[in-house]
Amino acid sequence: MLGQSISRNSILLGIFAAFTTAIIAGTYLSSRDQIKANIRAAEEKALLQIIPAERHDNSMLDSTVSTDNVDLLGLREAKDIYLATQNGSFVGAIIPATSREGYTGDIDLIVGINRDGTIAGVRVLSHRETPGLGDAVERKKSDWVDDFINKSLTNPKPEKWGVKKDGGVFDQFTGATITPRAVTSAVYKALQYFEQNREQLIAAAEKEQSGDE
Repeated sequence: MLGQSISRNSILLGIFAAFTTAIIAGTYLSSRDQIKANIRAAEEKALLQIIPAERHDNSMLDSTVSTDNVDLLGLREAKDIYLATQNGSFVGAIIPATSREGYTGDIDLIVGINRDGTIAGVRVLSHRETPGLGDAVERKKSDWVDDFINKSLTNPKPEKWGVKKDGGVFDQFTGATITPRAVTSAVYKALQYFEQNREQLIAAAEKEQSGDE
């Protein structure tokens, strides 16, 4: 009798486990497309904050090339560069970058750069900087990153591409210099990357829009 009871309970437990797994799998499959759509919408929102819809007519999420110099950009792995075009002509690129010199770890950001080499905008995507101090690099916490808009490799001069404490033109935060210094350096490296790869990025964007293979 004991053996029969154990066998029966084992069978019931197996059926319950299979039923539960089926429910979980069904829930995942039914929500997977929605999850992907939500992620895509969030990514697109971040891109449009830098290069707004009125400046381009392509889907930047679908117009990408992979980074080929992760060291210059500080990246841990290759990531996508998003390309913007208007009527088939290159408008700008949104380049990922990482500063490994944050106060408490990596600072991941994206840098939008116009065709003429000026900055369209910067957004910090993730960091672990000190709340109330270093987190002012977040656009929702302060407009500090907007100081990069319209800057370029020559504006200011290279020796001025730093925080004021280091003789540069960009503000640091009260009680926090490491974080803004790290972000400023990463933005400058993104500009260098764009300058080195400008023609390739333009060609890739315009070739894709022309429909060439």
